[in-house]
Amino acid sequence: MRDFSHRVATEADIPAISALMEDAITALQSAFLSDAEVAASRLSMGLDTQLIADRTYFVVEEAGALAGCGGWSYRATLFGGDASAVARDARTLDPATDAARIRAMYTHPDYIRSGVGRLVLALCEDAARAAGFTQLEMMATLAGEPLYRACGYVEIERVARMAPAGPPVPGVRMGKTLV
Repeated sequence: MRDFSHRVATEADIPAISALMEDAITALQSAFLSDAEVAASRLSMGLDTQLIADRTYFVVEEAGALAGCGGWSYRATLFGGDASAVARDARTLDPATDAARIRAMYTHPDYIRSGVGRLVLALCEDAARAAGFTQLEMMATLAGEPLYRACGYVEIERVARMAPAGPPVPGVRMGKTLV
């Protein structure tokens, strides 16, 4: 059993989070996407620092090493980072009628299949539930889809183009009802 710790991310974590995201995109997407699609996926992926400012983004560490990260949001944006070309919408969601968003989940390649993704999802689900949300949505990559399905998320729709430029990058909009 691994000894992971977790905490809310701070601005000081941004360089390490960005490096982890780059490593994860490069290593983990290649089994599902061509090199051109991996490159294009960077146009729709990455860190949204609004999550850090909102204190809804978590880091998972093992012995001080960053193993993974991810967050949830009470804002309307479904996916996309600060540098992405995807439209963003900062309006706040109503927990009575809207689904909270699971956002920007990444696991360092050295830690895949070690429980990091499940831990981040549990942290996000618990925090969204505590904020009054009963529904969750996300835009999953093809690499992340098996984990999310195993954690109770279901497909809402398949999206052929997540990035606005380059070759089409597929994604899966998924959702879950919290109990």
